Amino acid sequence: MRSFTKALLFGVCVWGVTFVAAMLIFPLHEPERPLFESIMPVVLTFSTVFFSYFYFKHVDINYLKEGVYLGIIWFLINIIIDQLMFSWGPMKMFFIDYLKDIGITYLLIPVVTIGIGLAEENIFKKIFKAEPKAH
Repeated sequence: MRSFTKALLFGVCVWGVTFVAAMLIFPLHEPERPLFESIMPVVLTFSTVFFSYFYFKHVDINYLKEGVYLGIIWFLINIIIDQLMFSWGPMKMFFIDYLKDIGITYLLIPVVTIGIGLAEENIFKKIFKAEPKAH
């Protein structure tokens, strides 16, 4: 891992941006729940791409490995911080209900970071490289 400290910091930032957006649009939660549920993954994906860009700027090798580690770390950070909020207090939820409603959405994080790692490794070019046609 290139920078574990930076990975942790950016992971908290991914969660923070998503949390702030959720608080800003929370008035939509009850009257316009489908809209709220549609906006949140977009915000999560945006913040994941944004912070991935800044993380990968300083990576020179092992992009795919970095993307896997980064995705796992950020996924866990988001789940853990959420659990601090959703396991007690006014937003108390059973863990299985949390996973169904919110937690599964966090799988977008490793999808993005691994995708960026694959793109940086040029694996897509290698996989989908067209062979020259024989004449």
